[in-house]
Order: sequence, then structure tokens, then C-alpha cells
Amino acid sequence: MASSMRSLFTDRSRYVESFRRFLSNSTEHQCMQEFMDETLPGIIARIGGTKSEMKILSIGGGAGEIDLQILSKVQAQYPGIHINNEVVEPSAEQIIKYKELVAKTSNLENIKFAWYKETSCEYQSRMMERKELQKWDFIHMIQMLYYVKDIPATLKFFHSLLASNAIILIIVVSGTSGWDKLWKKYASRLPRDDLCQYVTSSDITRMLDDLGIKYHCYDLLSTMDISDCFIDGNENGDLLLDFLTETCNFSTTAPPALKAEIMKDIQEPEFSVKKEGKTFFNNNLSFIVVEA
Repeated sequence: MASSMRSLFTDRSRYVESFRRFLSNSTEHQCMQEFMDETLPGIIARIGGTKSEMKILSIGGGAGEIDLQILSKVQAQYPGIHINNEVVEPSAEQIIKYKELVAKTSNLENIKFAWYKETSCEYQSRMMERKELQKWDFIHMIQMLYYVKDIPATLKFFHSLLASNAIILIIVVSGTSGWDKLWKKYASRLPRDDLCQYVTSSDITRMLDDLGIKYHCYDLLSTMDISDCFIDGNENGDLLLDFLTETCNFSTTAPPALKAEIMKDIQEPEFSVKKEGKTFFNNNLSFIVVEA
């Protein structure tokens, strides 16, 4: 590996921008919206019962866009119910954006928000210091298990926090996605960072099986338009390549042979589909619903 290659996570601002480009060029949030609209209401209907309050824990809630969609579904299922929504998020910038989103969103009167600037591991340590653990009706972990060092221990801990009839919703890239194939083939040749693990739903479901935890897994189709990646010097394409490879300035720092190999591979049918002159990377998502 060339010494000039470094992890995308070493440059916070470039990571944030590349992630923003990923969202704007992919159907990631549309895919999540589809799940929230079509599948989540039926799942939520099983957890509330006759409760007067719903306790929801968001692990890695980010800027809150998906969190507020989830909360709206809970409100629709249980009109007037009081919701205690706690958010664990390590990024101060994301928490600020989340609070700004809440401030300009209507119909949140019955929801009490609390934010904690910490990682899931730090939250776990803080909770373990208590004599009695808080139980939750709904815990969600959206695209965040990549940033956990000990995933089985994390799954086991949060599963122990579930109240009766409660669930955990985990969203990760699918084992059928292009990510799975890209990571398996190139992980050893790209700069690694302790902050991030290459895991897909195949890994998570295997861990849950080993722990003897019940779950259901739903796979939904999602794509990312990577057409700009094949235009030399295209800023959008370069940022998308950085996100794909988790490498800062991949286009200019990767060894030519590695770059050529990856650029060829991500156009192949096992990674992408071509439609109307564009190339769409397989960004399929898995929605894993874990039972108490």
C-alpha cells in the first residue's frame, strides 16, 4: 500500500462532504423511507400495547432525519402517547443539526428529547455504572455498527435493555450489496482505520445466531449513481470514490494498478448495474428487527 494513502476518517471535513455526496447520489434515504412507510408501522403496532409512555433510544441518531420519521410512525400508531426519545450521538455537529431540525418540526409536543454526546460504548459504560438499567420499548441503530469495536458485546448489551415486546431496529448494508464484495476483495489493500469495520447484514445475522437472539431480516433495493467516478477530475466523482474506498483523495493517491482494478471492478455486474448510460452501484440495505 502506498504510504500516501490514508483513511478518509483522518480528514473530518472531507469525510462529511463525501458522505453528503453519497446521500445525494444514492437512494439510501428513499430506501429507508420505503421501509418506514410500508413495514415499520406493522412492527410498531406490536410493541406499544396499553403503554401510556413509549421509551425510544436512538444509537447514532446523526442529524435526526430518520429519527423523526420513526417518531412520526410511532405517533400515528399511538396518537397522543408520551414519547421519551433519548439520542446517543458522538458528533457535536450532528447533535446541533438534530436540535435545529426538531426546532422547526411541528407536532412534536408529546415528545421529550434528550441528547448525549457519546459513543455507544461510552453509553454502555455509563449505564453499567448504574445499579438498575433503563429498559426501552424501541432501540434503533441506523448505519452505525461499523463504528463499534466489539459488535457481539454491543448487540448482547442493548438486547438486555429491551422491555417486554420491545424491538431493536438495525440498518446496515446488505450482504448482497456491492459493498460486501468490495470490502472482501480490497480491504487488505486500502488504508484501515480503527474507527470503522467492514461489516454487512451477513455478519450481523451470524452474530445474532451465535448469541441465540431472535430476529427478522428485510432486504430492500438501493443504488448509488457512480457515473461521475469515471470522469477524470470530476469533484463529485472523486468524493464518491473516497466514500467507496474510505480513502482520502483516492483518485490522486492510490497506486495506478489498484485504482485501475477498482475502477474496472465497480462497473462489473456483481457490483453495479448500467442503465441509460449511467452506472449504479448496488447499495442494498438490510433492516434487521431484533426481538426481546
